[in-house]
Amino acid sequence: MRKLAIMLGGTMVLAACSTTPPPPPPPPAPVVDPNNPLFAPGFLAQAASANDFEIQSSHLALQASQNPAVRNYANLLISDHTRLGQQVAGAAAAGGVPMPPPGMLPAQQAALAQLQTAGTGPNFDMAYRQAQIDAHTQAIQLMQNYNAGGDVPSLRAAAGQAIPMMQMHLQQAQMLNVAPPPPPPPPMPTERGAGERG
Repeated sequence: MRKLAIMLGGTMVLAACSTTPPPPPPPPAPVVDPNNPLFAPGFLAQAASANDFEIQSSHLALQASQNPAVRNYANLLISDHTRLGQQVAGAAAAGGVPMPPPGMLPAQQAALAQLQTAGTGPNFDMAYRQAQIDAHTQAIQLMQNYNAGGDVPSLRAAAGQAIPMMQMHLQQAQMLNVAPPPPPPPPMPTERGAGERG
């Protein structure tokens, strides 16, 4: 009986020792750089800021320009970029990614501030045209890069769908007819009074 008890005790000790070790902890989640435009948070922050700039600068154009071509272009941008913002927000929701808080990043804030000091009329028109060329060139690059290597499929698809519209906006900005302000007229010669000799 004593042998049986020793054998049973030894078997229990061996059984306790032979249990499999607990599985290793899962690897830590990858660190996401919130400023990297290939990760959803960085992409969304930059895309939303660029989109806000397009809308706000175009509202400014409606106040500062009398040029029908500039005003038509501004109305188009307001409409298209409002719709684009909604599409990107929907893609973010589908991918389970929260949208950043509203507001522009410093680069777009500076560009808008520069437009606000451009005055009105042809001076504003030329500054607005250049701001749109610059902004759309940067936004196209952002969308192309994210479409090619971004981390959230629904946002990659939204970026790819936005590219043709932004390319069209860039071409329209490049062709926008804004004339520099005309030079002041030369002074008119004064008439000499009758009987004066020169």
